[in-house]
Amino acid sequence: MKAMLLCAGYGTRLGALSDDCPKPMLPVCDIPIVRYGIANLVAHGITDIVINLHHRGDVFQRELGDGRAFGANLSYSQEETILGTGGGLKHALSLLDPQGTDEPFISCNGKLIFDFDVAALRAQFAIAERAHGSLGMMVVQPVDDAAAWGAVQVDTAGDVPRVEDILGAGRHMFCGVHITRPSVVARLPDGEACMVRQGYLPWLRGGAHVGAYVHRDGYFAEHSTPQRYLASNWAMLDRVVLRHPPATLTGVDPRAEIAADVVIREPVRIAAGARIGEGAVVGPYVVVGAGARVAPHVTLRHAVVWRGAACVRDAENAIINQHGVVQA
Repeated sequence: MKAMLLCAGYGTRLGALSDDCPKPMLPVCDIPIVRYGIANLVAHGITDIVINLHHRGDVFQRELGDGRAFGANLSYSQEETILGTGGGLKHALSLLDPQGTDEPFISCNGKLIFDFDVAALRAQFAIAERAHGSLGMMVVQPVDDAAAWGAVQVDTAGDVPRVEDILGAGRHMFCGVHITRPSVVARLPDGEACMVRQGYLPWLRGGAHVGAYVHRDGYFAEHSTPQRYLASNWAMLDRVVLRHPPATLTGVDPRAEIAADVVIREPVRIAAGARIGEGAVVGPYVVVGAGARVAPHVTLRHAVVWRGAACVRDAENAIINQHGVVQA
């Protein structure tokens, strides 16, 4: 089985943070978000992964390369214009199904840290296909504010949960992950298309069966605002349980350079090559990325310093990158 990570968006709600760094490449505990998705897929035996690119695609290719360092085989689908969640999949079909075997594949939004059970999703989709001819299976979860996310109405009474309607009434949200076949994606219109609005929604209303995989256990976060981005860093520092983390997420790397009188207040992540000057106070809830610098006598609380950036003054509830400070 193959997978596709959707990474071609602009990340406009993040403002200046996404000018140079696409949203899926934002570092959470100094690890790009997209690598969390790669790690989960690889741990479930899915190593052939396609990533679609548009805004600052060079950042992905430079940082991720061919994926071998992470146990994956990455290929890239470049979009000259953004094609959407469905159009991007259709544009990449030659990579997702090069032999024309029409094997199912998983599509994941690249801005997520999502600890979902890939094996269970695959197994449930196979049942839904055999029993009902399902065109796909959407991963959903119950939430109190479903309407704010685009409510999904789910029928859980049958042998396999199914989607009844989308963007209407409902108590579930679509989590940005689904499984389907290339032949289903090929039905979408050419050019820009949304997998939900131009795909599953009209197909459902035409009588098709779309399965629902109800996610109830495991971390889920998307990172469309500075506040959500910071909250995800704090969750990782609080040692939220991820079954397949991409790397060490907490603690002080022994290769960091820390002055003898620095005060460190856990939880923190201080990465390799970070330099903390004398008299600094770091923490609680602070990430200092690889090669970043914290100037002497600076106090940091609830802050993330990106790799290679310099923090020269006190900061709280802030993100510090090479261009300055973004308050959340």
